[in-house]
Amino acid sequence: MAINDELLEQVYHENCPGCKVDRRKRIQTGLPIKELICIWVVVLCVVLPISSLYPFIYFMVRDFNIAEKEEDISYYAGFVGSAYMIGRALSSVLWGVVADRYGRKPIIILGTSTVVIFNTIFGFSFNYWMAIITRFLLGFLNGILGTIKAYACEIFPQEYQALGLSATSTSWGIGLIIGPALGGFLAQPAEKFPSLVSSDSLFGRFPYLLPYLCISIFAFVVTIIAIWLPIFSLWAESPKSLGGLNYTTEDVGIVLSITGVCLLLFHTAFFPIAVRIFGPLMVARISGVLSIPLLTAYPYIALLSGFILTFTLNLASIVKNILSISIITGTVMLQNKAVDQHQRGAANGIAMTLQATFNAIGPSCGGTLLSWSLKRQNVAFLPGAHMIFFLLNIIEGLGVLLTFKPFFIANRN
Repeated sequence: MAINDELLEQVYHENCPGCKVDRRKRIQTGLPIKELICIWVVVLCVVLPISSLYPFIYFMVRDFNIAEKEEDISYYAGFVGSAYMIGRALSSVLWGVVADRYGRKPIIILGTSTVVIFNTIFGFSFNYWMAIITRFLLGFLNGILGTIKAYACEIFPQEYQALGLSATSTSWGIGLIIGPALGGFLAQPAEKFPSLVSSDSLFGRFPYLLPYLCISIFAFVVTIIAIWLPIFSLWAESPKSLGGLNYTTEDVGIVLSITGVCLLLFHTAFFPIAVRIFGPLMVARISGVLSIPLLTAYPYIALLSGFILTFTLNLASIVKNILSISIITGTVMLQNKAVDQHQRGAANGIAMTLQATFNAIGPSCGGTLLSWSLKRQNVAFLPGAHMIFFLLNIIEGLGVLLTFKPFFIANRN
């Protein structure tokens, strides 16, 4: 039976942004480089304030002199890390609904502007509570991540949607390169570069301002462009006597930067291929299973030294982050296929709320548990850091279990 081609033609409405996007997708030929770059820089703008914190959060909390004992530093540092995620958890649904109602662009511009303002204020933090409040506001007023995932799903033709969504993970990988490098190398400049920065200068009195000022300048540029449009570090920086690695900010920055480079290469070259072969659900499931033995091995890494320690730690960090981002990207792809276009902003907002909630619980609970674990070095059952990684494995195992029936029901559309 012949079908009238006119019935298959898409009807476009004048001055309709969605129609313009859909029309551009239908006539798009070749790889949409411009759109990929836009996603990269916007996500990078959000990720840098998060990733740059971890190389020096241990030392920042130590300088606030709020912890009575060295073992308690991780406890307080966890709450600084959680503050951002608590704010994001409380507002992600709101920003998702607003993005559905008024468009993705206003939320993106608001988010990058928030980074410029509160990221800079955080760099001037002179006490513990100022740091927590500014991090909370930075997360509460920033609805970019959920919005940009919906945007990435909508802006690309069907054959490039996997690449578009993986671009958010790739940008996260770039943030893992630049963020820790900025935080690790530019924090405490008066101590690292005394010939260039005096202790009485602005950056000497506010030792963690410089990396955040650099990020804010970048965010300001992204805001202008948009108009057109682990716990790991706490464990690594803990003393060896407490089961850690006694790493400095530079050491942690180097490890996370190397991880970021490899993560970027993997998600650019291999992740889209893996999704085409296995599908997003199987990629997430396999990554979750492989994460369990890897986490189990982490406490034993602290027993190594020299080159073997450096090599093993970098390898473990690379593999763990590749697996983590594969899980996140795979589940995001499943989520965006489960709802209609007009619901994607809200759906991603709900997902970001849940993710931010657990990210908020993670650092605070993780820091508390790590402090508790480090105090039990001589017990017979799971001494020291073994306990914290054992608990992480329980959570990882539950996550894998939830990908099977009857907990998970795949969308048949």
